Amino acid sequence: MSKKPAKNTEQNFDITIIGGGLVGLTAAIGLAQSGFSVAVVERAPKGDLTAAEYDGRASALAFATCRMLEALGIWRHMEKFAQPINEIRVSDGPSLLHLHFDHKALGEGPLGNMVENRHTRIALFDRVAELENIRLFQGKEVETMERTVEKIVVSLAGGAQITSKLMLGTDGRNSMVRRSANIPVSVFDYKQHGIVCSIEHEIGHEGIAHERFLPAGPFAILPLTGNRSSLVWTEKSHLVKTIMALPERSFAAEIQRRTGDFLGKVKPAGGRWAYPLSLQYADAYTDTRMAILGDAAHGIHPIAGQGLNLGLRDVAALIEVITDSASVGLDIGSEQVLNGYAGWRHADNATLISVTDLLNRLFSNDVAPVRAARDIGLAVVNEIPPLKNFFMSHARGTVGELPKLLRGEAP
Repeated sequence: MSKKPAKNTEQNFDITIIGGGLVGLTAAIGLAQSGFSVAVVERAPKGDLTAAEYDGRASALAFATCRMLEALGIWRHMEKFAQPINEIRVSDGPSLLHLHFDHKALGEGPLGNMVENRHTRIALFDRVAELENIRLFQGKEVETMERTVEKIVVSLAGGAQITSKLMLGTDGRNSMVRRSANIPVSVFDYKQHGIVCSIEHEIGHEGIAHERFLPAGPFAILPLTGNRSSLVWTEKSHLVKTIMALPERSFAAEIQRRTGDFLGKVKPAGGRWAYPLSLQYADAYTDTRMAILGDAAHGIHPIAGQGLNLGLRDVAALIEVITDSASVGLDIGSEQVLNGYAGWRHADNATLISVTDLLNRLFSNDVAPVRAARDIGLAVVNEIPPLKNFFMSHARGTVGELPKLLRGEAP
């Protein structure tokens, strides 16, 4: 009896994305909406990615980022879970001097929206299900990645083989794609952890985000839907184990002490999590037929709440570069095209990386002369409307050379 011929497991796509997180799925949706066929490889099973349980993580999505999500058809799946950020109040410990941002000064919508990451993940999967030219390979490990001047070949455990013109690495800080290209990465450990949890409170937050700079690092109270807020408590790493081991009542009392009484009685809602904080940036964003985006390219301190926004700015720029190049017949995986993406993003990312690093170093100390100088600085900015509006525009993500998506235009 003759054997049946081996099943051909090779599948062809325009683009392969390694990493199906928030950045990877957004990139897949934008590229598919632009007419490209996209394969997304994610080693975590779907259930792990779309779990509805709160995991402590929520993101401040800048105004421009929300415009982008709307243009990609994602926002309508998540809008009901979004809490507008109408104001931001920044203070330095107990100082009476402060900085106050109010969206009314700019007159075109909120500064941004707070959304729990679980709701953003589910919205992304809902949008992916509406697009026929995205194929998800979930619960799949990458065995090999071969890159030549002509193509990319990704082999998965189980025998599937994906061939494409371009590979994108959106697989996080320990990116396999980045390591496969031997791209050097610089890392600075802040020796801080971010303790995150959700709280419930008696008094409504009125859409106001509070950031207080304490000697160990920033303490942020960020509004969520209902009478809830997300806390991001930056603490020195050597103290985190003790804090995380506090009994529930003691932990709640410490949160109440740090929060104060402006929200009335507060209490933790759900679990608590702690994440190490570091600065990380890759020396290059591209190599032969590949590009890295999001945390694979850069990881910053959460002091300004811009981490996810920065990754989605990468996505918007990449989609525009690739779409424009394809429209004039260029090879989307060519060095010429990818250099356009890298050049655009390096400058923008370098600016925010430097600013967040400087802010953390400046405010995470209790040196009296430095404290006095930064308090005066906050007060000065607060009293100069043009300067304050400039910083507000940065917070809204509307400064610089914006890709079309961040202006709310379809790719």
